[in-house]
Amino acid sequence: MENPFTDEYFMKKALQEAELAFDKGEIPVGAVIVIDNKVIARTHNLTEMLHDVTAHAEMQAITSAANFIGGKYLKGCTLYVTLEPCQMCAGALYWSQISKVVFGASDEQRGFENLGTQLHPKTQVIKGVLAQEASDLMVRFFASKRK
Repeated sequence: MENPFTDEYFMKKALQEAELAFDKGEIPVGAVIVIDNKVIARTHNLTEMLHDVTAHAEMQAITSAANFIGGKYLKGCTLYVTLEPCQMCAGALYWSQISKVVFGASDEQRGFENLGTQLHPKTQVIKGVLAQEASDLMVRFFASKRK
């Protein structure tokens, strides 16, 4: 039997979170953290609601997952996030020692890869999973702000 718990499956969960952010007027970035095919953190951007520039989806997910497992290191965990993490989030991911990061759309201006920020050497990175869906959501969000 084929494993239903693919990167696309969990990225769809992150996209659901991004839609929630969109509905709240937040930049639509969603994230989930998974261990052993179980979602242990489910979050989205909250920077506007919390008046906090650090309240990115990834930061919220790291905190939630660490609380769930009762420790600061996220070894064995995978982050699924709809947009490439920024430098701040990449730094937090580095320190969390997360095992895998899967992102959807690239962020050519603020993404960690283009800016040369490094994740932990043992962190595997997969990019472009459901990138078009994630990108379309961002385009739709910013188009709605320009009206």
